[in-house]
Amino acid sequence: MRIRAITLRILQQFIHDKRTMALMFIAPLLVLSLMSLVFNGDDYKPVIGVSGQAVKLSASLESHDAKVKEYATAELGTDAVSEGTIDALLTLNGTTPQMVLEGSNPTANRAVMMVLEKTSQELLPSSGIKIQPEISYLYGSADMKTIDRFGPIMIGVFVFFFVFLIAGVSFLRERTTGTLERLLSTPLKRWEIVLGYVCGFGIFTVFQALLISWFSIQVLGILMTGSFGYVLLMTLLLSMTALTLGTLLSAFAANELQMIQFIPLIIVPQIFLSGLFPMDTLPLWLQRVGLATPLYYGADALMNIMIRGKGWSDIALDVYVLIGFTLLFMTLNVLALRKHRKM
Repeated sequence: MRIRAITLRILQQFIHDKRTMALMFIAPLLVLSLMSLVFNGDDYKPVIGVSGQAVKLSASLESHDAKVKEYATAELGTDAVSEGTIDALLTLNGTTPQMVLEGSNPTANRAVMMVLEKTSQELLPSSGIKIQPEISYLYGSADMKTIDRFGPIMIGVFVFFFVFLIAGVSFLRERTTGTLERLLSTPLKRWEIVLGYVCGFGIFTVFQALLISWFSIQVLGILMTGSFGYVLLMTLLLSMTALTLGTLLSAFAANELQMIQFIPLIIVPQIFLSGLFPMDTLPLWLQRVGLATPLYYGADALMNIMIRGKGWSDIALDVYVLIGFTLLFMTLNVLALRKHRKM
C-alpha cells in the first residue's frame, strides 16, 4: 500500500505538471524530426570555379553534380575561394589540372575531389589530361584532423551550453529563494536589477571563456591560424548571449527540472544548425531557422578565425548580431520582471 501511494503521488505530480508532460512526449519527437532532416539532407553539391582553359571542363563537371562558375582570371577565382563563394578553383597548366581548395570543410573537399576524379577519368582518353591533379589548400591541409574542423564549433557549443545552464539555474534559485522578490521590493528599477545580475554572472563567464579557449588551443592543440584575441572576443559574446537567454527563460521555469527541460528545445536545435553539417544540404526553411540562432553566428566567426585566419572585417557581422541578441534578451528580461512587480 505504501509503495502504491508513492507511485500514485509521483504519477499525479507528473500529470499536473503540464510542461513536464509536454516536454517528455513532444520534445523527443521534435529533436528526432530535426535529426531526420539534418541527416537525410540532400547530398552536398560542390561549387567549383573554372578559369582559362579549364572552362572547357564545365559541362563535364556539371554532369557530375557540381555547380560551376566561370571566372575571367585565376586571380578572381582565387578571391572567390577566399571569400567562400566557391569551394575550389580549377585551372589547367598545360594538360595538368590544378585545383585550389578552400580547405576548411572536409565534406566540401571530398565532394570536390570526387567530381574532379570522375571528370579526369572521363576525359583522359580523349584529352590526355593527367588523372592526378595538382592540389593545394587555401586554408587547412590534406591532413587536417577532424578536431581541427569541428573544434571551433564545439568551443562555441560548450561555452554557450554551460553558461546557459548555469546562469538559468542560478537566476532561478535567486527567484525561488526569495532574493529576487526582496530586490524587487526596493526602489531599484527592473533594468538595474537585470544589468546587475548580468554583470555579476558575466565576470565568471569571462574566466570560463578564457579557460575553454586556452585549453582547446594550447592543450588540445586545435588548429589556430588567427588571433587568439578574436577567439576570446567571440567566446565572451557567446557567453553573454547565453547568459541573458538563460536568465530570460528561467523566468518561465518553476524549478531546476523545468529549466533543464529547455535544453532539448533551445540548445540541441542550435547545435545541429551551428555548422556541424553543411547548411546548403538542409531545407530552405531550416536554413532560415539556423540564421535566427546565436550559436550559428558564434560558430561561423570562430571557424573564420581559427581555420581561415580571418580578421575583423570577416567577423564584424557576427559580432554585431551577437551584441544584438544580447541586448534583445536583456530587454526581454526587463519586461519579464513585470510578472513579479509592476512599476
